[in-house]
Amino acid sequence: MKEIIKRFWPYIKEYKFHYLLVIFGGILIVISTAASAHIMKPLMDDMFIAKKKEMLYFIPFALIGIYLTKAIGKYIQTIFMEYIGQSIVTRFREFLLTHIITQDMAFLYINRSGELISRVTNDIGRIQIFVANILPDLFRDILAVIALISYIIYLNPMLSFYTLVVVPLAIIPLMSIARRLKKYSHRSQEKNADIVTRLTEVFNNSEIIKANDTQEFELKRFNVQNWQFFKINMKTVYIGALVPPLMEMLGVAGLAAVIYVGGKEVFEGRMSVGEFTAFITAVGLVFEPIRKLSATYAKIQDAIAASERVFEVLDTKPKIVDGEKILSEDIKKIEFQNVSLLYDGSYALKNINVTINAGEKLALVGDSGGGKSTFLAMLMRFYDSDEGVIKINESNIKAYNLSSLKHHISLVTQKVYIFQDSLAANVAYGEEDIDENRVIEALKLADAYEFSMALENGIYTVMSEAGTNLSGGQRQRISIARAIYKHASLLLFDEATSALDNESEKRIQKALDSYTSDKITITIAHRLSTIAHADKILVLQKGKIVSIGSHRELLENSEVYQRLAGTFVK
Repeated sequence: MKEIIKRFWPYIKEYKFHYLLVIFGGILIVISTAASAHIMKPLMDDMFIAKKKEMLYFIPFALIGIYLTKAIGKYIQTIFMEYIGQSIVTRFREFLLTHIITQDMAFLYINRSGELISRVTNDIGRIQIFVANILPDLFRDILAVIALISYIIYLNPMLSFYTLVVVPLAIIPLMSIARRLKKYSHRSQEKNADIVTRLTEVFNNSEIIKANDTQEFELKRFNVQNWQFFKINMKTVYIGALVPPLMEMLGVAGLAAVIYVGGKEVFEGRMSVGEFTAFITAVGLVFEPIRKLSATYAKIQDAIAASERVFEVLDTKPKIVDGEKILSEDIKKIEFQNVSLLYDGSYALKNINVTINAGEKLALVGDSGGGKSTFLAMLMRFYDSDEGVIKINESNIKAYNLSSLKHHISLVTQKVYIFQDSLAANVAYGEEDIDENRVIEALKLADAYEFSMALENGIYTVMSEAGTNLSGGQRQRISIARAIYKHASLLLFDEATSALDNESEKRIQKALDSYTSDKITITIAHRLSTIAHADKILVLQKGKIVSIGSHRELLENSEVYQRLAGTFVK
């Protein structure tokens, strides 16, 4: 509880005016609640026993005034507390997503997408319930309890003892229940993340599921986790449901003691019927917010568990530290100097030494797992070297501001990313003001202009989720057009033409030759036509460069390349 308030405090304190209104609403509620108990004294003593006629008019209007005041207070408190809660949580959700997407790629690779989605939606949603619903209820009920307890002590200090003695008796079982609720809330939220992950996999891999007729298999896997989620939630229900009856029984015990002792006080003339009625009404009213507080306390455990999961992400700091130097000019030179990278205890790259200059085309070949994609990832600073240094234009790559560095790099991977937006917006991804002429130029260079213009709304046709209204080859060409549109000085192609036929690839290659004449191009490919035209070819095996040279030189001097050349697509 204290931790939640502490972490939310920088946001909460910005709503001082709104909280003053909430407090004002709460005070109206408390005053009217106490007044509804106090009015029972004149109702009984003056109206029914003394039969004062004016009370026949005063009491009904007073009751209407009391409950009108309470209604106004509730409305004010609800409106402004909801505003505060919704506003804080909306901002917090943005903050959490910003934090996640600015993490290192290693963090995003390790954490399941379903797990992260669950943190942003489910966990934040539970915190929202705390901020928007539980917190105002907590505030209002605490004020009500304080006011009503003060009132019953004022009415009869001795009699109030029998009422209040049951309150501390409830604390010990409540603490035990709260600990168990928090544990099950953690497990519930973790299982919810498993379900979101499973659903994400099912929807993202629907094609392979259909192709292998494994719908039943996937449904069984989902159902296992779904019913595990159900069982955990029911355990929370079983334990949480103990709180209201426990508080009710304790309340009844206190009430029974009050009726017995208070009745004796009335019989012996030390207390009037009206005073006793007002007291018993106040006692009945005080146990209602106490009962609510106990239920609220149980709900808080769920919010605490959700908060701990959210703060776990927020407390994770990226290992890739942003540099301060702005890369304002094109990338003219790249140097790997004794670069090594450890991944899961083994070297993904080991002692890499290579220099690449503007206008050069470098190809990377080698067996799967040889370090080719890692080589590109390090230029994007998805990872930083454990040993050695990578230099861009004679400066350490770590010295550059990440945004300025990536402004000069275009990456095209085998996995194509198409967003649910217009084709033009996909090509000009990241720009709000789309340059239509540049989009068309990029589409032409990527051999994508003809099919793009043939779409229903041309380049402004909205793409389906993941670009399913395009073929695999068309999606890949859009991805290449995106890289061209960026006008970067370093182009990284990781199997960028794997879905294209030979003729399409030749057309794109021919168009790109002139476009990349003053740029650095690094390509991973398994097509001889792509590799053969490279100025330099790096042959990577288990993270090491085993050979380097042109296609012709390697065919003459490298046995590894000779073996690999036999596997290239012609």
